[in-house]
Amino acid sequence: MIDETPSVAAKSAVPSDAGTSSGGDGPESLRRVAVASFIGTAIEFYDFYIYGTAAALVLNEAFFPNLTPLNATLASFSTYAVAFAARPIGSVVFGHFGDRVGRKSVLVASLLLMGLSTALVGLLPGYGTWGIWAPLLLVLLRFLQGIGLGGEWGGAALLAVEHAPRGRRGLYAAFPQLGPSVGFFAATGIFWLLSATLDDDAFRSWGWRVPFLLSFLLVAVGLFVRLKISETPVFARVMARQEASKAPALDVLRRHPRELLLGAGGMVVAYGLFYTATTYCLSYATTSLGVPRATMLALSLVACLFLAAGTWLAATRSDAGGRRRLVLVGTGLAVVWGLVLFPLLDTEQPVLMALALGGALFCMGVVYGPMGAYLPELFSTRVRYSGASLAYNLGGVLGGAVSPLVATRLQSGFGSASVGWYVSAMAVVSLLCVLALPETRERELT
Repeated sequence: MIDETPSVAAKSAVPSDAGTSSGGDGPESLRRVAVASFIGTAIEFYDFYIYGTAAALVLNEAFFPNLTPLNATLASFSTYAVAFAARPIGSVVFGHFGDRVGRKSVLVASLLLMGLSTALVGLLPGYGTWGIWAPLLLVLLRFLQGIGLGGEWGGAALLAVEHAPRGRRGLYAAFPQLGPSVGFFAATGIFWLLSATLDDDAFRSWGWRVPFLLSFLLVAVGLFVRLKISETPVFARVMARQEASKAPALDVLRRHPRELLLGAGGMVVAYGLFYTATTYCLSYATTSLGVPRATMLALSLVACLFLAAGTWLAATRSDAGGRRRLVLVGTGLAVVWGLVLFPLLDTEQPVLMALALGGALFCMGVVYGPMGAYLPELFSTRVRYSGASLAYNLGGVLGGAVSPLVATRLQSGFGSASVGWYVSAMAVVSLLCVLALPETRERELT
């Protein structure tokens, strides 16, 4: 259990300039923070994404063999969506301790919960061995994954932003924002390697479990890195003044309801683009279009490079151009790209399919990159962990949890073009929400 008592060390280790910048931190310390925030999010999103890939490729047969193919796919995506429902709960739980105890200890706890839940999925017997208990335990582990990830992003973003000098918060926030790109690339790459080297029976019987079991090793690496970082100077000052919120989640609802709802709305398109272009399109192309699994995984690897490029470009440019402006550019591009995504994908031409997926993920990266600094800057220090995490993960419920489910239903009833219109509609919602938010680049974190 995390001790909620403010530590003496936290009170005494406050740099004189804490609250305006981390100018007291040397280059080596800032590099350590950047590496720790990047590695942690990369590992946790790797854990999260391997489930999405497995849900699209094999979990329907392993855990729901008695259902029709369509219903089994929907059931598989439903277990996938469970984690998104759990993520706001994780934001409240971990945000509470993150705003009362500190960022560092909470990030260690979230990494452990996420990693161990993921690894246990790799050890879980299928329906043929454990019957109904197998899918029930799968749902439970997926729920715990969501709790862990719900506490991860906000802490990692704050770790970077609250250590960064004022004019470079977008740059330092780019490192945790790159974590999902690297995690997705690693998850997809491992599945592609297994698909290319194993026959179909071996892949479906045991090969798909390997990426989950690797989480044991990755958690050890993440813990080694994160235990070496210090508490952020901005939060250390709050602790020294004994200004920590007693009920951070309630304070967010009372003092920042507008920022919470509009921030969540701004995140909807990022989630919608990502999970439509990855999880749903992987399932759609391999089942409806008959594209080989290894080919689609290879195309997803190429598309991931577009995601990383968009994320880094927009995050680093946001220090000069402003967070809000770049997010608006990304949402505007997404409105257009939603309409061409499936016409390009339906050509079944590898180059055009790569363009379809890569363009969607590039738009997502342009929105997602600045959000690493934008969402934390919307909330005051006392409730920043809870506020940023809740906004981020509530957007995930609307944009990520339901996207594969809605897309599957739309495609089966109205054709693939309707899924593209759905993506564009999510982009319009995010565009309107961000238009109602202010620019935050010049704000002091205190």
